[in-house]
Amino acid sequence: QVQLAESGGGLVRSGGSLRLSCVASGRGFRAYSMGWFRQAPGKEREFVAAVTWSGDIKYADSVKGRFTVSREYAKSTVFLQMNSLKPEDTAVYYCAADPRGGLAYEYWGQGTQVTVSS
Repeated sequence: QVQLAESGGGLVRSGGSLRLSCVASGRGFRAYSMGWFRQAPGKEREFVAAVTWSGDIKYADSVKGRFTVSREYAKSTVFLQMNSLKPEDTAVYYCAADPRGGLAYEYWGQGTQVTVSS
């Protein structure tokens, strides 16, 4: 069983920055693939960024050049640094884990709200 806890959301003005954190419980974090997703009101959940167990990184086109995903193995934590935020980035952000190192995310956090004002 893997538990995920996000933090770092909040209210920020357009052009501002936020850093989200997601701490994973359980052993074996080094082997997990970790992803970030978001869901805006009235919209489906969408992929934002991911970092695999081997360090491969992927981004959605909408956030490339503005968001950076990273992980700190010693703290079993994955981060999402969000810069140049836009009102359309407003959403609940979720982290997810695949303990098998793939892209089939089995575990999800409770989400953290990010609101970007214009």
